[in-house]
Amino acid sequence: MKPALVIMGDEVKVFGFWASPFSRRVELALRFKGVPYEYVEEDILGNNKSPLLLQYNPVHKKIPVFLHNGKPIAESLVILEYIDDTWKSNPILPQDPYDRAMARFWAKFIDDKCFPAFLKAIMGPENEREKAVEEARDCLKTLESALNGKRFFGGDAIGMVDIAANFIGFWLRIIQEIAGVELLSAEKLPALFKWTDEFVSCSVVKESLPPQDKISAAFKARIDQAREAQTK
Repeated sequence: MKPALVIMGDEVKVFGFWASPFSRRVELALRFKGVPYEYVEEDILGNNKSPLLLQYNPVHKKIPVFLHNGKPIAESLVILEYIDDTWKSNPILPQDPYDRAMARFWAKFIDDKCFPAFLKAIMGPENEREKAVEEARDCLKTLESALNGKRFFGGDAIGMVDIAANFIGFWLRIIQEIAGVELLSAEKLPALFKWTDEFVSCSVVKESLPPQDKISAAFKARIDQAREAQTK
């Protein structure tokens, strides 16, 4: 992997949250590119967002925010494309226009279809959970089809769709066990399950993932809180 050509004086900052797969996307892209950056942790759980975060993302007021030489960019998928356009080494998007379009399609599918389905299956009302689980599994099955026999969604190397799917690669297997809901299994989704093993085994990914016990504790508290609120 070739390091990126970094222009002297480049200021690169990432405003994120340690447990967020969305801000982790941005960090992963920068690490694959070899771009040095400063990480700024935001207090998302305490709802105590910094004035800088609110200044740089006044529309959505959420992480991640990417700052390059004083210019802020919000929304993780938009940030990934900006990073790929700015630092050309180790591209995460394909060069072929059709393949680029398909990568954007699957990344958007993950955000628009998969994430809402996961939230319903894990935190939704109990009387709706069975249906939500089936919907989430269908989303994963559809996503699995995009692998089409490849090691990664990006082919032989990790690309934008793999980075966008980092929640599925690491977080989901932990959270489904806590929630007592099986969405992803080696038996029902063998290719996608194998991809998760390949993804987290990559040294760049492995070195940037949050501790599993912290993720377990944080999401257990969130799931318990959501389910308790539904009983009131």
